[in-house]
Amino acid sequence: MSGKFSSKRPLTDEEEAEIQAMIASDPDNPEVTPEELKEFRPFREVFPDLAASIDRKLAGRPKSDNPKQAISIRLDQEVIDRFKAGGEGWQSRINEALRKAVGL
Repeated sequence: MSGKFSSKRPLTDEEEAEIQAMIASDPDNPEVTPEELKEFRPFREVFPDLAASIDRKLAGRPKSDNPKQAISIRLDQEVIDRFKAGGEGWQSRINEALRKAVGL
């Protein structure tokens, strides 16, 4: 369909009729009737829990009063492997071990 109908000029009556015929012939995407349109409701009204979960995901984490700082540090592979073996949260466990080591 690219190139046949240009947005740089108005459609002729024949082109408009052809487009409307193509729309009408699509069984997977019928045109919405005015009666159906009156029954539409906002997404947030129909799926409030889903909308709230999307909002939380888009908002990201809440701001911390004591944010952590990203740094680069070189550790022995055995140390990394030992912490990773404990599963998720291994970086937080390294942080806690370092806090204990410096007396915090």
